Amino acid sequence: MGLLRFQLQGAHNLQNALAAIAAAQAAGVDPKQAIQILARFKGVRRRMELRGTAAGVAVWDDFAHHPTAIATTVSGLRDEVGQARILAVLELRSNTMRAGLMKDRLPVSLEQADRVFWYGANLGWDVSGALAPLGDAVRTESNLERLIAAIVAEAQPGDQVLVMSNGGFGGIHERLLASLSTRAAPATGA
Repeated sequence: MGLLRFQLQGAHNLQNALAAIAAAQAAGVDPKQAIQILARFKGVRRRMELRGTAAGVAVWDDFAHHPTAIATTVSGLRDEVGQARILAVLELRSNTMRAGLMKDRLPVSLEQADRVFWYGANLGWDVSGALAPLGDAVRTESNLERLIAAIVAEAQPGDQVLVMSNGGFGGIHERLLASLSTRAAPATGA
């Protein structure tokens, strides 16, 4: 059939690719042609989209918004970056998560992240308590400016900042990249 050199990371993307090849074959497309086309596929917006790199820190965007998607996303990035630090940043906006229906599954979904930054307020359930199994790796913040400052202060060259939200998150990607760039800029004048 052929060897697929795929540009996307994660077992979920590999499963989707295999399903696409099978569906294409069922529709009469030669699997070799499907493999060639998939090799050029770079993904879709908001699904492990690299938004940029500043000061040696990569900033990713993903639509992950529940524990299964979070675990899959973090695992896929871990597979891609190996031992590099992953700083997971979450803003959970779905009704299910705001109601706390899957809060007990959050710690396991984040266990491959090195640090977790949680943004949000007024959820109606105890975020700190739900994430307590992750210990000191978690920081919760209800102020976006303070959250961005904390992430920038923590981030080191080689780190991967993985922002997960199903909303706009206050333009956090661009704001992180701008703050990281400013931090890295040499002082001028004197």
